[in-house]
Amino acid sequence: MREYVGVQLNELRRAEIKEVGRMSSKRTSKRKCDDCVFFEPSSRLCLRLGITVNNPSEPPCLKITNSVMSSPSIPTTLPAPPSPRARLENIPSPPPVMERPKMAEENLAPTGIEGLDRILGGGFIKGKTYLIAGETGTGKTIFSLQFLITGAKLGEPGVYLAIDEPANHVITGIKRFGWDVDPFIKKKLLLFLDMRGHFAKVYMKGERIKIEPKHVAEGILEYVEKIDAKRLVIDPIAPLMYSHQDVLWAREYLRELIFALEKRGDITTIMTSEIPTGTSNLSRFGVEEFLATGIIVLGIEEIRGRVVRTMFIRKMRWCPVQPSKYIFRIERGKGIILEGPIETYL
Repeated sequence: MREYVGVQLNELRRAEIKEVGRMSSKRTSKRKCDDCVFFEPSSRLCLRLGITVNNPSEPPCLKITNSVMSSPSIPTTLPAPPSPRARLENIPSPPPVMERPKMAEENLAPTGIEGLDRILGGGFIKGKTYLIAGETGTGKTIFSLQFLITGAKLGEPGVYLAIDEPANHVITGIKRFGWDVDPFIKKKLLLFLDMRGHFAKVYMKGERIKIEPKHVAEGILEYVEKIDAKRLVIDPIAPLMYSHQDVLWAREYLRELIFALEKRGDITTIMTSEIPTGTSNLSRFGVEEFLATGIIVLGIEEIRGRVVRTMFIRKMRWCPVQPSKYIFRIERGKGIILEGPIETYL
């Protein structure tokens, strides 16, 4: 009799748990990832679980909720996500870079920017050219230097071509920022070049003259080959096109320059471009953005009384990333760190 009663109680308990699961499923059946603050539509990532969501209409958190119904000791519901208008200090940081197949890792160049590599699926495509545009003071140089230093740490030598200021001034600024690059320079993992000092063909008696793009490319590749560089930064690109010709000539000049650099096949290049304040242009000649494989626009905006830095992923060819904007900060010794989608702060 006692065994019979025990069996009956167990059956009633299972029936009760099953009913709770059914009701919970009914209540949550209309939930979608698009309504959740932890879901990033551009990368289809769930920031709470750290996984890729195949179908936003079927949130993976609901499946987890239903799977734990069989154990009465585990809570049957997940805590409700915070409101998009939650306080800024409570916004979760992006999860670390997700694991990718080895073949994908070999074809990508990580930027070293926390959060960005995860969004891009690992980094930039090796051998391609990327444009980092923005107004003065938005972090373009920090972005490009972080890219080079990350490569040096991975054993990928890099060349920094300083256009607007002497290379030794750049190195001094890097050290003041908290990055020790002397070991990389000594091991020939980083090479800083001064445009005026290392490309005499561009200057003659202090005056700018017309030169062919192939000569500039040959000059750059000469130094690239010296350290077998895999990464290149031209900061900025516009002054490199010294000529008294019209815009059409400048566009063709840059086209030939980029094609010459990409012809090598293993140099991932970053060009920076300063956007004049008050304009929507991404470059001076209007061709850089068409030739670049990817475009990232850095900016400064005021949101709810707080001045923040923004990163707009405008274009990323061969990468399934929707145009999206993120908030980021710059930390001494670390560089650029993404905080989260801008929608979370609105």
